[in-house]
Amino acid sequence: MREQRMAVSVLALLTLAACGTDPGSGAGSGDSGDGSGTVRNEASVTGVHWTVSSLTVGGRTTPAPAAAHVSIDSAGKATGNLGCNRFTADVSVEGDHVTVGPGTTTEMGCEKDVQQFEKALGAAFSGKLKAAVAGSGDERTLTLTTAQGDSIALTSEPPAPLTGTAWKVTGLTSAGLAASLPAGTEDKAHLTFGKDGSVEGSLGCNSFHAKAAVAGSTITFGPLSSTRKMCPGPRMKLERALMGVLEGRTTYTIAHRSLALTAQSGEGLHASAPAAGS
Repeated sequence: MREQRMAVSVLALLTLAACGTDPGSGAGSGDSGDGSGTVRNEASVTGVHWTVSSLTVGGRTTPAPAAAHVSIDSAGKATGNLGCNRFTADVSVEGDHVTVGPGTTTEMGCEKDVQQFEKALGAAFSGKLKAAVAGSGDERTLTLTTAQGDSIALTSEPPAPLTGTAWKVTGLTSAGLAASLPAGTEDKAHLTFGKDGSVEGSLGCNSFHAKAAVAGSTITFGPLSSTRKMCPGPRMKLERALMGVLEGRTTYTIAHRSLALTAQSGEGLHASAPAAGS
């Protein structure tokens, strides 16, 4: 679906309906705003992928859609997803307060209940918010509370590990330029790295396995062994492209649940991991 970017503040765009949330069965982890762990400095909330757990407006708590999340960087920018649409916003962190200023958002049509949630979340995630962090390490909760007493409950989520994760191939790259998968091959290719230095999965048509030696930010693939089925043209095209990536020495990066893999030829792939708990 075509997206349009609109340079407006998150508050101005989304204050249409902070109501419309359904009564919840109770607040989840970190949804009280009393702050058992007060934010001491920017490092408490920045550089973390925060999954939105729930939103409490007017005493009513609504579980968040799986896509809703927020990340705040040290440069004063928040990015994330309101439930359907992506957003960016200017942010400042001072002591135990987070102040959310103007930003941008996409404007996609979403399911009615998701639209209601993200309008309410956008209205809550604006202005000066009291922040409270509880827990430590990869198991932290963040509660953002508005001056009106509404609150956003968030949970930290660590990056997906390279090994043991079922990585679904979502795109290809060539010389740094991204390209979509051939039509009809979505959800066909995947790979999983084992702790024993192996990799296996599907190339889009045939299943495969190979050695995969991981060292730092590099993966060195051994010769691939695969089945020998013939499939429709687009799936064979994807298979040939992936075989060109999964050979020899490659570099990789992981950003939360996204994996980027690039061969020395400049050919590469993008893959994603399933959401935590799914």
